Amino acid sequence: MVEALAAFLLTRERPMLHLLCNKKGMTMAEVLVAVLLTSVCIIALLGLQPTGWKTMAHADYVGRASGILYKTLEDNENLILNPCILITMGTTMANVESSDEATAIQGDIKYKVSTTLAVDASNTDTQGVVDVTVNVSWPPLNSKGISETMVVARQQIFQSPPGCNAQSPL
Repeated sequence: MVEALAAFLLTRERPMLHLLCNKKGMTMAEVLVAVLLTSVCIIALLGLQPTGWKTMAHADYVGRASGILYKTLEDNENLILNPCILITMGTTMANVESSDEATAIQGDIKYKVSTTLAVDASNTDTQGVVDVTVNVSWPPLNSKGISETMVVARQQIFQSPPGCNAQSPL
C-alpha cells in the first residue's frame, strides 16, 4: 500500500508547480507596480527625517542641560554641607558652554544657568537648611529650560578643615 501511494505521488502531475515554473519573467506592469510601491515607501520615510532630526537635537540639548543642572546642584550641595563655608543667599547667573571649556569651541551650545539659594522657610526649627534651585535654559531655542530644587542642611560631619570655627550657620 505504501509503495502504491509513493508511486502515485511520484508519477502524478503537479499543476501548481507547473504554473509557477512556466513563467518566463515579470511583466512590465508588475515592474511598474513594484517601483511605484517602493517609491511611495521611500518618500514616506524621507518625510519623517526632519521630525527625527528635531527630536534628536532636542534630546541633545536637554541631555547636556541636565548634566549642567545636576553638576551645579552637586557643587552647591557640597558647599552648603560644610558649616565652615559662608553661604550668600540670593540668585547668581552664569553662562556655561556645553564643552565645559574656558573658551567656546565650534559647535558649542551656550546655556544660561540661574542658581538661587534661599533659607528654607518650612524648617523654622533647624538652622542652616537651604533651598537650592537651579534653572538651565538655552535661549533662543528654549528660554524656559529645565529646573530642579534641592533642600540641603549643614552637617558637622562635613566640617572642613576639621575644627574650623563656623561663624554662622549660613
